Amino acid sequence: MKKIVQTAGRNTLGEFAPEFAHFNDDVLFGENWNNRDIDVKTRSTITVVALMASGITDSSLKYHLQNAKNHGVTQKEIAAVITHAAFYAGWPKAWAVFNLAKEVWEAGEGDLPYEEEAMRAHAKEMVFPIGAPNDGFAQYFSGRSFLAPISTSQVGIFNVTFEPGCRNNWHIHHAKSGGGQILVCVAGRGYYQEEGKEAVEMKPGDCINIPTGVKHWHGAAPDEWFSHLAIEVPGENSSNEWLEPVSDEEYRKLK
Repeated sequence: MKKIVQTAGRNTLGEFAPEFAHFNDDVLFGENWNNRDIDVKTRSTITVVALMASGITDSSLKYHLQNAKNHGVTQKEIAAVITHAAFYAGWPKAWAVFNLAKEVWEAGEGDLPYEEEAMRAHAKEMVFPIGAPNDGFAQYFSGRSFLAPISTSQVGIFNVTFEPGCRNNWHIHHAKSGGGQILVCVAGRGYYQEEGKEAVEMKPGDCINIPTGVKHWHGAAPDEWFSHLAIEVPGENSSNEWLEPVSDEEYRKLK
């Protein structure tokens, strides 16, 4: 994980209060924020709640709200955090924090290239981008899908997004050795199914390991957008064998 570096103390107070600047940049951020006993996303959320409880709703809170967003806190999560804390820290404080949070999470929203409200709402629920239309593989999907490369070196990782009702064809991953795929749901609700088995529902945080030689499909629930990371397991002479579409009759059996 990238080390957190802070210079605000020295930039602002370096000459006036050098000791305070040292504690701010080198101890608070240099040591405490780089402690790995809790992840930075959790630490950012705790900091927002602590400042809210203290009644601090100025630029320092806005900075930490932005920091929380930068470290993966979604709009849905920050709204739930502020609402929960309101019962303990005070309702007026929550109103003040929400006003700042809206500025932070809605900043740049107009740049989202998604005209559909449901698609925009789905994009706000996850850290990863939806990406571009998955035109290169459109022939293997029933419905619209989107692809965002996350990593293309060492291990291929792609965020694949499905509109409601979209699913890919039955397919098989092949490799002489190694190979296969791992799916990690990052937003929405979808399904994974192996031939001869019941479909498995996927929600955020769920992980599916797909070995080579297994016929399967995956895609969105009928009424929800769905995104998963597709992680390509390194293998020798890896390939995909695309087969027939998932029939409407098969798909309608899902809840």
